[in-house]
Amino acid sequence: MRKTIKGVVGAVCLLTALNVAPGISQATGGTVSWVDCGDGLQCGDVTVPADWAAPAGARVKLGLAMLPARDQAAKKGVLLVNMGGPAQQISVLRQAKEVFADLTQWFDVVVSDPRGFEASTGIECPYQAPIPDNAEWVFPDQAAYEQYRTVNRQFGIDCTRAAGPLAGKLNSWQVARDMDVIRAALGQAKLNYYGNSYGTVFGQAYAEFFPGRIGRMYLDSVVDHTTRSWPDWLRPRAETLERNLGRFAEWCAGESGCALHGRDVLTVWDEVIARATREPIPAPGEGTTVSAARILSRTNPAFDLEWPDLARSLAEAHAGDATRFAEPAIGGRDPDLSRIMFCGDYPYPSRYQVLKSWETELREVTPRIGWAVTWMMAYHCAGLPVTRTYPPHRLHVHGLPPVLVASGEYDSTTPPLDARRVAAQLGNARYVPAKGGHALYLSGHPCVREHVHRYLTTGALPPEGTACGTA
Repeated sequence: MRKTIKGVVGAVCLLTALNVAPGISQATGGTVSWVDCGDGLQCGDVTVPADWAAPAGARVKLGLAMLPARDQAAKKGVLLVNMGGPAQQISVLRQAKEVFADLTQWFDVVVSDPRGFEASTGIECPYQAPIPDNAEWVFPDQAAYEQYRTVNRQFGIDCTRAAGPLAGKLNSWQVARDMDVIRAALGQAKLNYYGNSYGTVFGQAYAEFFPGRIGRMYLDSVVDHTTRSWPDWLRPRAETLERNLGRFAEWCAGESGCALHGRDVLTVWDEVIARATREPIPAPGEGTTVSAARILSRTNPAFDLEWPDLARSLAEAHAGDATRFAEPAIGGRDPDLSRIMFCGDYPYPSRYQVLKSWETELREVTPRIGWAVTWMMAYHCAGLPVTRTYPPHRLHVHGLPPVLVASGEYDSTTPPLDARRVAAQLGNARYVPAKGGHALYLSGHPCVREHVHRYLTTGALPPEGTACGTA
């Protein structure tokens, strides 16, 4: 049966005896004391230095949760999972347990809230400054961008003040070392790891620092942390996004139920964007108007299941009613702590002139929508105070065991080129492309799941040249 956690993953004890070998945490000399915490989970924690560059200093807690293997006597070990974000994991696991049901045939599935998040020593970022509309991350002009950068900078300052000993310590350089404490505390000589989306950044860091302590590692929907050129990093995202708009148009041409069937979809798109650029389109259902920036920010044609809604939204906007694009965005409060860690790993430039020049270059190759990816990173990182960062760099890895890597052809968030770049640098990795989108395993891609299960349980990589078709 296909299992999904759509809408959960872009958002991730022991009162009765378990056959879990108690492990020693190198940072604390302790073990994980598991307790029942509801929803079939066991919960515990370990402590780690707030700053691994000064390990004798303040300590912080890392919250853990485990979905135990169904047959403790027959299990193959423990699998540490990070579903992405960077964000909390335990509350996501409570909603996504069924996605991991197959894995609990063989493993205790363990997640940890990263340092600073929820069940770990958490950081509560104040929200004193007015927060911009989180539905709009494409900036129409410099004035709008500078206003946003000022607000985002204040958000970052307030978060830093609230972080205490964790201020400036949220990045994958720190998290990789946290992961090794978790490995030891779980009694594992080798770490079995499954990283999805942003969890692949943690995996890249762990592979660089602790290659000899990896058992098996599966990286899904890889975020490349090895490319130092921002234009080179942005371009595959832009090109994939642009291709997806073309896929949407092709679908509509062959689907009689599409609200734009029989019309030139790309021409309709161009006309809607041009009109909204000249003057925002009325959205009477929400009592407002809709700009081109909002339409661009709210459109991601990577998701096939959302194409019917996108077609209706464009048809109505073309007729003069953009209410569908004005509806509030679904999701939690934004900005949140995630961007502090994200921008610690990816210190994106903030100067408007630089960003605008990249947009101009991308418009030449992706004129309809792809160029907008320039501003997604700026939306996260613009104006944030400079902290100690762990910037992108080429991996220097030796002695890794075989690693399995997969990415979806239609994924503009983590495009396939990211996975290919990282796999090539890991030195002993097998890359499996798939016709699909983001989070292949979590979204239930049957071919990918089959290869992942075989690899994690036996260590056998798929044959060279293996590819997965449409789910």
